[in-house]
Amino acid sequence: MTVELKEIYKREVVPALKEELELKNPMLIPNLEKIVISVGAGEASRDSKLMQNIQDTISLIAGQRAVITRARKSEAGFKIREGMPVGVKVTLRGDRMWNFLQKLIYIALPRVKDFRGLPKSGFDGRGNYNFGLDEQLMFPEVDYDHIMKTHGMNITIVTTTESDKEAYTLLERLGFPFAKGGR
Repeated sequence: MTVELKEIYKREVVPALKEELELKNPMLIPNLEKIVISVGAGEASRDSKLMQNIQDTISLIAGQRAVITRARKSEAGFKIREGMPVGVKVTLRGDRMWNFLQKLIYIALPRVKDFRGLPKSGFDGRGNYNFGLDEQLMFPEVDYDHIMKTHGMNITIVTTTESDKEAYTLLERLGFPFAKGGR
């Protein structure tokens, strides 16, 4: 199954980026490497059923099984012991990554109440983009009746470029709804 957004990238975005960024070598054209979806558990780390519910929800959204991350060492100030569950994450690559990105841009983000665009300040200086979502209910797969507690998530989009400017241009060409205003 081919993903429409991937085809748009190959057909329209690659030639536009090559011309706009004045790149001679086609291997230097920015591309998406992976997307990481992560959720910090907070107080859910003490409740195994809630942790399982978060894992199931993220797995449903991503289309791939999420893993529970565990604490590497004890931290008394946070009441965390080594081996305790502290979050959930999933890394998407290939067609699943393109599928998720298409669903995020065209279905989920338009369903966010009072959405004014994603912040342009989410670039990390190495060509990767991070942003957070306040709840998981914007995704059509999520059934409100099966949610024990709403939670947010962090989404990291890793690109093959080292430049924030090139990564911004790539994401903008793919149709990312960035907020209007200064950069």
